[in-house]
Amino acid sequence: MDIRDVPEAHVDRAMELVYLVFHDNPDEEKRKHHRELVLACERVGAYDGDTLVGFVAAHRFTLSVPGGDLPCPGLTFVSVAPTHRRRGVLSAMIAEVFRRGARQGRPLAALWASEDAIYGRFGFSPAMYGLSVEIDSRRPLGLRIAPDERPLRLIDPADAPAVAGPYLDATRAVRAGRIARDAERWTGEWLTEEAEEDDELSPPRIVALGAEGDPLAGYAVYRTKAGNDDTGTPGVVRVDELEADDAAAAAALWRYVTSIDLTGTVRAWGRPLDDPLLLFAADRDQVRVTGLHPGLWVRLVDVRAALTGRTWATPVDLVLDVHDAQLPANTGRFRLTAGPDSRTYEPTGDAPDLTLDVRELAACYLGGTEVRHLVRAGLVREHTEGAAARLDAALRTDLLPNTGDEF
Repeated sequence: MDIRDVPEAHVDRAMELVYLVFHDNPDEEKRKHHRELVLACERVGAYDGDTLVGFVAAHRFTLSVPGGDLPCPGLTFVSVAPTHRRRGVLSAMIAEVFRRGARQGRPLAALWASEDAIYGRFGFSPAMYGLSVEIDSRRPLGLRIAPDERPLRLIDPADAPAVAGPYLDATRAVRAGRIARDAERWTGEWLTEEAEEDDELSPPRIVALGAEGDPLAGYAVYRTKAGNDDTGTPGVVRVDELEADDAAAAAALWRYVTSIDLTGTVRAWGRPLDDPLLLFAADRDQVRVTGLHPGLWVRLVDVRAALTGRTWATPVDLVLDVHDAQLPANTGRFRLTAGPDSRTYEPTGDAPDLTLDVRELAACYLGGTEVRHLVRAGLVREHTEGAAARLDAALRTDLLPNTGDEF
């Protein structure tokens, strides 16, 4: 196989390969949207002679990590022709993405896994988990706290990037795992007139908490679907995103979406594990968790740059024996010395405190998985008693990592 850039002239061929692999036949409008997305991406292809048999696109994303941001390619449209499976095509393309990342100073890579079993062997791991929540809104939402009583107002979707965009940018500083969202991503992905997976849903609605001219205290993006009188199925509100300053502001927004006329069910996907809704709801039979799923998968392409590129909650001084089958530069014993004000990660010959694969390091990197749990699962070996607990304390963040920003 010849692994090389996919030029603009081959993008249509690449998308036909994607549609073949994912059994998709989108309409012309969706094809145009996909093409525009891919043209803005870095593109790696596998060629068998002149035939394109593998394709990976990589968004040029910036990901929030504790204490800052790091460049993070977002892999998407990953496809291998059915005639060329199990011939190392995917491995070669992913290796090329990693090589470019290490060379160009991009210490992370991320993706949403279509098949979990595939990506672990490339060093990716879920760095966060999300909840699916369903609320019975045929009766008022019971709350244990008083909601924020500032006024609510609807925002024109065309104004959302300017009004809600700065608010979302601020949340990235306090919750890791979030992708920087420019105006094009707002309008092209979040605020499309028609929902890609359900054409019965309404166009997007945006409700903001706070009077016009005052700072926002939160917002929600949602869509609605009419009920069916013949079957007795109630109307549905699908909450795509809900951000709030605090629990009282969140309560005001949840109260709003559960009180929309002619609806009886509210569904939300990708909510954080520490969503305060689950604590301030008065009746957990009314607010039910219907699913737990892996969120964004992360890969540490350059372990040193990744570990020194985030902040640490408490001082830690440990020797990590790291294994990385794909990127040998990450393999070895390294002393991690980090704290709130400084961090170093240097080779050492000292005995290790912990032995772990780069996959497990990715799982706990954003604070979404505790190292102690990986030790108990047999995935991390603790040589020095208490080493896992000390690393957990240093990795800890005030809020758990979370994003619903699929790509």
